Amino acid sequence: MNEELTQQIIASAERLASAAESLEKAVGRLDAQQQALNAQVDRIVAAVDENETESRRQLGARLAELERTNADLKAETARHAAARKTLPPLVTALLAKTGCVDPGQDKLDMATLDKALAVLTVDQRIAVKAQMARAGIIG
Repeated sequence: MNEELTQQIIASAERLASAAESLEKAVGRLDAQQQALNAQVDRIVAAVDENETESRRQLGARLAELERTNADLKAETARHAAARKTLPPLVTALLAKTGCVDPGQDKLDMATLDKALAVLTVDQRIAVKAQMARAGIIG
């Protein structure tokens, strides 16, 4: 081989070595950046998981509170429905005028009740009987 060709090969080899070294440095920087990004992603994922866990815990607590409140309201409604044995004053006055109600009597005679309610319209009779059924006066 001649001297000039040898010099060109040596120069090319040096340039290749320099390029390889530059590539190694670039790959090293890219690895460092990748590790930094992975660390940031891990922190973000941890923060999201923590927030999600906290949100679920809060929602679970709120759900339990609402279920307790609902159960309390249902129980209170049942107590009030069972305790109510009164009629509206208008119905009581109507029944008293017709002689249909005795103070010591718990249940009414249906024939007497029908006679007492005959002065009302059909809709009014249905409403009065529904109120009386809810109050437990008629069956």
